[in-house]
Amino acid sequence: MDFAAAFTRDPQAAPYPVRCDATAAAVFAVLSVALALTVDDGRRPDLLGWALLLAAHIPLAWRRKAPMPVLIAVVACVAPYHALDFMHLAPIPASMTALYTVASTGRPKRTVIVGSAVTSITLTMQLFVNPHELVELLRVSGWVIAMLVFGASIRLHRQLVAGVVERAEREAERKVTEERLRIARDLHDLLAHSITLIGVQTSVAAHILVADPDRLDRETLARSLDQIAETCREARGEVRTTLDVLRAAPEGPLPDLASLPDLVRSSGADLAVWTGEARVPAAVGAAAYRIVQESLTNAVRHGGPDVDVRVDVGVVEEALTVRVTNGGVASLGTSDRGYGILGMRERARSVGGTLSAGPRDGGGFEVTAVLPFAAKEVAA
Repeated sequence: MDFAAAFTRDPQAAPYPVRCDATAAAVFAVLSVALALTVDDGRRPDLLGWALLLAAHIPLAWRRKAPMPVLIAVVACVAPYHALDFMHLAPIPASMTALYTVASTGRPKRTVIVGSAVTSITLTMQLFVNPHELVELLRVSGWVIAMLVFGASIRLHRQLVAGVVERAEREAERKVTEERLRIARDLHDLLAHSITLIGVQTSVAAHILVADPDRLDRETLARSLDQIAETCREARGEVRTTLDVLRAAPEGPLPDLASLPDLVRSSGADLAVWTGEARVPAAVGAAAYRIVQESLTNAVRHGGPDVDVRVDVGVVEEALTVRVTNGGVASLGTSDRGYGILGMRERARSVGGTLSAGPRDGGGFEVTAVLPFAAKEVAA
């Protein structure tokens, strides 16, 4: 059982609350019976006392469903039990559990009111049963106040953890949105380039047909039309593999593999590119550039300007592979929890690829991406 998760999660959202609380109530009942039988501190319960003691544990099965009614039911059993001057330690597990639940699930105002009411009832019972036991009065009051303070502190801790998680989720969503906007800008450039190319090729074909129809070069015309069809297929594939594209204006020239040397040189990293005669689609080249760019940024940010970084880009089985390694110390900022990793994964998914990132054996950090040339439909 993860005790840290039990204290930080919402108690009313936990799985199987009634079943878990019923099991805990049974354990507390056994503990109370053991206290009543083994501890020599007051009169042992008779038949009525046992009935009240065990009945006080039954409502605990619904303590997270209805904290206040459960506390009232427990007090209704424990108060007469104490009034009859039975063994006073036995009901403590049930009483403290009900108090803790109210304090950990309610607002501070309700906690103060409940604490004052329970303390008043308990002290009144003690004054009637043992009016001369001042130490006992203080002990009982201390138990009640301590449990209320503990429950309230757990509630505040849960609120703090929930706030931190919510902020982290908002930040992660913002980073992913920013990366998708950059993907949209790149797509804008890709489509603009494809449409321009189609326009030029169409003009060539029209010129051939109109300018000199008697000397029609069928081979040139067919080649122009084939190029138009190929350009359309590439543009259609790039649009299909780009997820949730938002309308955005172009921002500078579209990055590609030819821009990698300048990018890598500015960071002082080593670069090795082997693509041979392979024709890398523009969308894949842009994705590779952005992944390398973010990897180098992370390496410098977390490893310093003198960190040893190497970038390897190659073609393996109709896919572009990108591998960025550094010899620095892997930090939290570059782990799977880092927001930059989310953006790089989104960039890889936009062309149907995959990306992994994590510490290397022997130290350092590694980012590896596989970006296929063929367009693949990716679920959003």
